[in-house]
Amino acid sequence: MIEQIKQHRGALEALCKKYRVARLELFGSAASGRFNPQTSDLDFLVEFLPLRDGEYAEFYFGLLFDLEQLFGRPVDLLMPTAVKNRYFLDMVNRQREPLYAD
Repeated sequence: MIEQIKQHRGALEALCKKYRVARLELFGSAASGRFNPQTSDLDFLVEFLPLRDGEYAEFYFGLLFDLEQLFGRPVDLLMPTAVKNRYFLDMVNRQREPLYAD
């Protein structure tokens, strides 16, 4: 895990609570040791607690925007159920690093 994530653990937890996140995990270059501070984005997997109809977009995009603001870089925010490519999912599963669980 990169230092930038470690430094913002408290803020990450607050965002997860604000946006009713059940689980947040890091994957990609920041989890695998290939992170480049100048060019890399951050990749997260997110699972939400049960939300009412109409809340998913608000909570998903709110979390995405706030993560980008917190880290000052682009963020890819994926829901595991949306990943259909099994090869990509296998790669993600090998790299997953838990950051938050409610």
